[in-house]
Amino acid sequence: MIWLNKPRKISLSLKIFFIQQLGVMLKAGISMALALKTLSAQTESKSLKIILSDLQTAVEKGNTLSKGLELYQKVFGELFINMVKAGETSGKLEEVLDELHLQMKKDHEIIAKVRGAMIYPSIVVVMMGAIGVIMAVYVIPALTGVFKEMNVDLPLPTRILIFISDFLLANGLYVLVGLIIGIIIFQRATATPKGKAVFHYLLLKTPIVGKIIRQINLARFCRTISSLLKTDIPIVSSFEITSKVLGNVAYKKALVEAQEKIKKGVSIKDSLAPYPKLFPPVVLQMISVGEETGELDNILQESAIFYEEGVNQTMSNLPSIMEPVLMIILGVAVGAMAIAVILPMYTLGQSI
Repeated sequence: MIWLNKPRKISLSLKIFFIQQLGVMLKAGISMALALKTLSAQTESKSLKIILSDLQTAVEKGNTLSKGLELYQKVFGELFINMVKAGETSGKLEEVLDELHLQMKKDHEIIAKVRGAMIYPSIVVVMMGAIGVIMAVYVIPALTGVFKEMNVDLPLPTRILIFISDFLLANGLYVLVGLIIGIIIFQRATATPKGKAVFHYLLLKTPIVGKIIRQINLARFCRTISSLLKTDIPIVSSFEITSKVLGNVAYKKALVEAQEKIKKGVSIKDSLAPYPKLFPPVVLQMISVGEETGELDNILQESAIFYEEGVNQTMSNLPSIMEPVLMIILGVAVGAMAIAVILPMYTLGQSI
């Protein structure tokens, strides 16, 4: 089938719908094939409808759900497929689906919080840039045209403002093309392994942004490891799967290296201890307690809740944190422009 050769992406919300409804139907005693058929008829997404239809066919031929999902690994990811496979092996598929639903729901909430918090600053920054360009191209030339006709030495701020305005008027198209090329170069550079690693490292060092990235990756780390352990997936495999789920390259690398140490018998805490900037002491201590008591999955779940609440709180406060910063930048820009326009008038008034 052509579709199998060209798997498409489906949104996280659709995956949540699929896994939640499937779990409900299985609990109600509906067979897997009939549940998939019902969901396929119910969904309005053409992509998900095709996938569910193929999964139904695979199940009716005697394959497991996880075996059918493997054909769509790029769509669902290793975490999703391995948890389903573990649930089928242990006979706890319904419980695993509940855990998987909770995992994806928490991921969706974090993503929604981050996007929602970035809307206001993004709009303000775009509007500031647009207003600045309009002022430089249309308003400033009309004001500074008078100053150019005067045979007086203009103040430095005014000369700078006139230079910027003239430069944009004469080279506006080149600036736009250069900006587009710069964005393309940046995207391609950060798409390479080395460029992506450097960019992610710099993000972790950035004020406010670095804190948010740490909280998100720690929440996802704790939640994912907890979910995988609850489904009886070995700790080494759990680290391997989680390393592919986390977004930041530094965290991915740390988990891959920790995984190799765990294979050699090193404790989880000691394998993560060399990365104090990624895994703070409180996380390592909680992991140590979990290893000693055999309650690592539950303790990591509590840690995930703590960091998820931290992300929610940070995202809720972000607009109020960014607003004064943006207002200061806007005020400085407007003030500098006003000084550049007013100073020549003041100088001319004194010379009369």
